[in-house]
Amino acid sequence: MNTATIWIIMILVMVLSFIVQAMLNSRFSKYSKVPTSNGMTGAEVARKMLYDNGITDVQITCIPGQLTDHYNPQTKTVNLSEAVYGQRSVAAAAVAAHECGHVIQHATGYAPLKLRSAMVPMVSFSNNIVQWVLLLGILLIQITPALLWLGIALFAFSTLFSFVTLPVEINASQRAVNWLESAGITTYETRPMAIDALRWAAYTYIIAAIGSLATLLYYIGIADRR
Repeated sequence: MNTATIWIIMILVMVLSFIVQAMLNSRFSKYSKVPTSNGMTGAEVARKMLYDNGITDVQITCIPGQLTDHYNPQTKTVNLSEAVYGQRSVAAAAVAAHECGHVIQHATGYAPLKLRSAMVPMVSFSNNIVQWVLLLGILLIQITPALLWLGIALFAFSTLFSFVTLPVEINASQRAVNWLESAGITTYETRPMAIDALRWAAYTYIIAAIGSLATLLYYIGIADRR
C-alpha cells in the first residue's frame, strides 16, 4: 500500500470520526428525550441489572462530563456521567446497561475482556513513549534503523489493543440490549432506540481501530522506504 493511499485512508478516517461523533451526540440527545417505560434513572437501571445478575460488590457513582461513562474493574465502580446517572430516558438506560455489561463480562471471565485487561499495563507504557521513539527513529534512521522498528512495534501493540477492544464493546452492548428487553425497561418501540444509540457508540471504536491501523501502515511505509 503506497503512501498516497494511506493518507487518503487517514483523511477518510478523520472525516468519518467527526461524522460518527456528531451522530452519536445527536442520537444521545434525541433518545434522552424518550422516557423509559418504568421511569427508572440510569443509576437505578445499573443497580437493577447488577442485582439481577447476582453482583453486589460494585458501586454506582456519578462523574462529571458527557459520555464519560466507564467501568473501572480496579475500584469496582460503574462511573456514570451526570446526564446518565440521574436521567430517566432510553439513552441513559442503554448507556448504564452497557457499562454493567462490562461488569458482567468481568464477573464471568469473558475472554476478550481478560485479554484486554492483561494488555493495559503494556499499552499504558507504550502510549507514554511511542511518539518519542517514533520521532527519534525517523530522525536517526540512517544511524539506528532498529529504533524506528521498535517504535513501530510499540505502536502495533496499541493497534492490536484497539482491535481487541471491539468484541468487548460489542458484547457489552448485546448484553445490555437483551437485559433491557427482558427486564421490561425497553419496549417494542424503544428497543430499536437503545440499539441505535449503542451502535453509534460502537462505531467510534471501529473508526479508532481503523485509524490506528492506517497510522501503523504509514510508519511501516516510512521504514521500508528508508
